[in-house]
Amino acid sequence: MRADVISTPRLDLLPLRVDHADEMAAVLSDPALHAFTGGSPASPDALRTRYERLVAGSPDPAVSWCNWVLHSRADARLVGTVQATVTGPVAEIAWVVGTPWQGRGHAREAARALVGWLGRRSTRTVIAHIHPAHAASAAVATAAGLAPTDEEQDGETRWRLDLRA
Repeated sequence: MRADVISTPRLDLLPLRVDHADEMAAVLSDPALHAFTGGSPASPDALRTRYERLVAGSPDPAVSWCNWVLHSRADARLVGTVQATVTGPVAEIAWVVGTPWQGRGHAREAARALVGWLGRRSTRTVIAHIHPAHAASAAVATAAGLAPTDEEQDGETRWRLDLRA
Protein backbone atom coordinates (compact mmCIF):
# COMPACT_ATOMS: atom_id res chain seq x y z
CA MET A 1 0.00 0.00 0.00
CA ARG A 2 1.33 3.44 -0.95
CA ALA A 3 0.20 6.87 0.14
CA ASP A 4 -1.80 8.81 -2.45
CA VAL A 5 -2.69 12.48 -2.42
CA ILE A 6 -5.87 12.91 -0.38
CA SER A 7 -7.80 16.17 -0.65
CA THR A 8 -10.31 17.54 1.84
CA PRO A 9 -12.20 20.85 1.74
CA ARG A 10 -9.22 22.73 3.27
CA LEU A 11 -6.25 20.40 3.14
CA ASP A 12 -4.15 18.39 0.76
CA LEU A 13 -2.60 15.36 2.40
CA LEU A 14 0.60 15.00 0.42
CA PRO A 15 2.72 11.84 0.49
CA LEU A 16 5.80 12.51 2.62
CA ARG A 17 8.99 13.49 0.82
CA VAL A 18 12.45 13.98 2.29
CA ASP A 19 12.45 17.60 1.13
CA HIS A 20 9.53 18.33 3.51
CA ALA A 21 11.97 18.08 6.45
CA ASP A 22 13.02 21.73 6.64
CA GLU A 23 9.49 23.12 6.67
CA MET A 24 8.20 20.37 8.96
CA ALA A 25 11.01 20.95 11.47
CA ALA A 26 9.61 24.46 11.94
CA VAL A 27 6.00 23.20 12.09
CA LEU A 28 6.92 20.63 14.77
CA SER A 29 9.33 22.86 16.71
CA ASP A 30 7.16 23.51 19.77
CA PRO A 31 8.28 21.32 22.71
CA ALA A 32 4.64 21.27 23.89
CA LEU A 33 3.85 18.92 20.99
CA HIS A 34 5.82 16.24 22.86
CA ALA A 35 4.00 16.61 26.21
CA PHE A 36 2.10 13.32 25.77
CA THR A 37 4.45 11.40 23.50
CA GLY A 38 7.85 12.26 24.96
CA GLY A 39 10.94 13.33 23.12
CA SER A 40 11.76 16.75 21.83
CA PRO A 41 11.59 18.63 18.53
CA ALA A 42 13.85 17.26 15.82
CA SER A 43 16.34 19.39 13.94
CA PRO A 44 15.91 19.66 10.17
CA ASP A 45 18.83 17.23 9.71
CA ALA A 46 17.41 14.69 12.15
CA LEU A 47 13.98 14.97 10.56
CA ARG A 48 15.51 14.55 7.10
CA THR A 49 17.20 11.34 8.26
CA ARG A 50 13.91 10.09 9.74
CA TYR A 51 12.02 10.97 6.56
CA GLU A 52 14.60 9.10 4.46
CA ARG A 53 13.81 5.95 6.48
CA LEU A 54 10.06 6.49 6.26
CA VAL A 55 10.08 7.18 2.52
CA ALA A 56 12.21 4.07 1.92
CA GLY A 57 9.39 2.06 3.49
CA SER A 58 9.18 -0.71 6.02
CA PRO A 59 11.84 -3.41 5.81
CA ASP A 60 9.03 -5.89 6.47
CA PRO A 61 7.15 -6.53 3.22
CA ALA A 62 4.01 -7.33 5.23
CA VAL A 63 3.98 -3.79 6.69
CA SER A 64 3.27 -0.56 4.80
CA TRP A 65 4.30 2.83 6.13
CA CYS A 66 2.00 5.51 4.74
CA ASN A 67 2.94 9.05 5.72
CA TRP A 68 1.52 12.40 4.67
CA VAL A 69 2.16 16.05 5.39
CA LEU A 70 -0.85 18.31 5.74
CA HIS A 71 -0.83 21.25 3.34
CA SER A 72 -3.27 23.98 4.27
CA ARG A 73 -4.45 25.66 1.10
CA ALA A 74 -5.55 28.79 3.02
CA ASP A 75 -2.16 29.17 4.71
CA ALA A 76 -0.22 27.93 1.64
CA ARG A 77 2.05 25.90 3.90
CA LEU A 78 2.50 22.63 5.73
CA VAL A 79 0.75 22.44 9.10
CA GLY A 80 1.11 18.84 10.33
CA THR A 81 1.24 15.14 9.54
CA VAL A 82 -0.86 11.99 9.54
CA GLN A 83 0.38 8.45 9.24
CA ALA A 84 -0.81 4.89 8.98
CA THR A 85 1.18 1.75 9.64
CA VAL A 86 -0.72 -0.97 7.82
CA THR A 87 -0.23 -4.64 8.60
CA GLY A 88 -2.65 -6.82 6.70
CA PRO A 89 -6.17 -5.62 7.45
CA VAL A 90 -5.12 -3.45 10.44
CA ALA A 91 -3.96 0.17 10.29
CA GLU A 92 -2.51 2.06 13.24
CA ILE A 93 -2.88 5.78 12.71
CA ALA A 94 -1.50 8.94 14.28
CA TRP A 95 -1.61 12.67 13.66
CA VAL A 96 0.08 15.86 14.78
CA VAL A 97 -0.69 19.46 13.93
CA GLY A 98 1.72 22.30 14.66
CA THR A 99 0.77 24.49 17.60
CA PRO A 100 -0.12 27.62 15.55
CA TRP A 101 -2.71 25.62 13.56
CA GLN A 102 -4.30 23.70 16.41
CA GLY A 103 -7.92 24.29 17.29
CA ARG A 104 -8.95 24.84 13.66
CA GLY A 105 -10.14 21.31 12.92
CA HIS A 106 -7.15 20.34 10.76
CA ALA A 107 -6.40 17.14 12.68
CA ARG A 108 -10.07 16.12 12.68
CA GLU A 109 -10.38 16.77 8.93
CA ALA A 110 -7.16 14.92 8.13
CA ALA A 111 -7.94 11.93 10.39
CA ARG A 112 -11.41 11.55 8.88
CA ALA A 113 -9.92 11.68 5.39
CA LEU A 114 -7.27 9.13 6.33
CA VAL A 115 -9.86 6.72 7.78
CA GLY A 116 -11.95 7.13 4.62
CA TRP A 117 -8.92 6.43 2.43
CA LEU A 118 -8.09 3.32 4.46
CA GLY A 119 -11.72 2.16 4.23
CA ARG A 120 -11.50 2.20 0.43
CA ARG A 121 -8.62 -0.24 0.63
CA SER A 122 -8.36 -3.60 2.36
CA THR A 123 -8.28 -2.14 5.87
CA ARG A 124 -10.77 -3.68 8.27
CA THR A 125 -9.63 -2.20 11.58
CA VAL A 126 -8.21 1.21 12.47
CA ILE A 127 -6.33 1.66 15.74
CA ALA A 128 -4.95 4.75 17.49
CA HIS A 129 -3.08 5.00 20.79
CA ILE A 130 -3.94 8.10 22.80
CA HIS A 131 -2.72 9.30 26.19
CA PRO A 132 -5.72 9.31 28.57
CA ALA A 133 -5.18 12.99 29.41
CA HIS A 134 -4.94 14.14 25.78
CA ALA A 135 -8.49 15.45 25.30
CA ALA A 136 -7.77 17.04 21.91
CA SER A 137 -6.53 13.77 20.40
CA ALA A 138 -9.48 11.91 21.94
CA ALA A 139 -11.80 14.39 20.21
CA VAL A 140 -10.02 13.82 16.89
CA ALA A 141 -10.28 10.04 17.27
CA THR A 142 -13.99 10.31 18.12
CA ALA A 143 -14.61 12.52 15.08
CA ALA A 144 -12.86 9.94 12.90
CA GLY A 145 -15.17 7.22 14.21
CA LEU A 146 -12.84 5.50 16.67
CA ALA A 147 -13.93 4.59 20.20
CA PRO A 148 -11.81 3.92 23.27
CA THR A 149 -11.31 0.34 24.38
CA ASP A 150 -10.36 -1.07 27.78
CA GLU A 151 -6.92 -1.93 26.40
CA GLU A 152 -3.80 0.04 27.32
CA GLN A 153 -0.34 0.03 25.82
CA ASP A 154 2.59 2.00 27.20
CA GLY A 155 0.22 4.14 29.26
CA GLU A 156 -1.98 5.01 26.29
CA THR A 157 -5.56 3.96 25.63
CA ARG A 158 -6.14 1.91 22.51
CA TRP A 159 -8.91 3.36 20.32
CA ARG A 160 -10.53 1.22 17.63
CA LEU A 161 -12.81 1.39 14.62
CA ASP A 162 -14.01 -1.73 12.82
CA LEU A 163 -14.65 -0.76 9.20
CA ARG A 164 -16.07 -4.11 8.11
CA ALA A 165 -17.71 -6.37 10.63
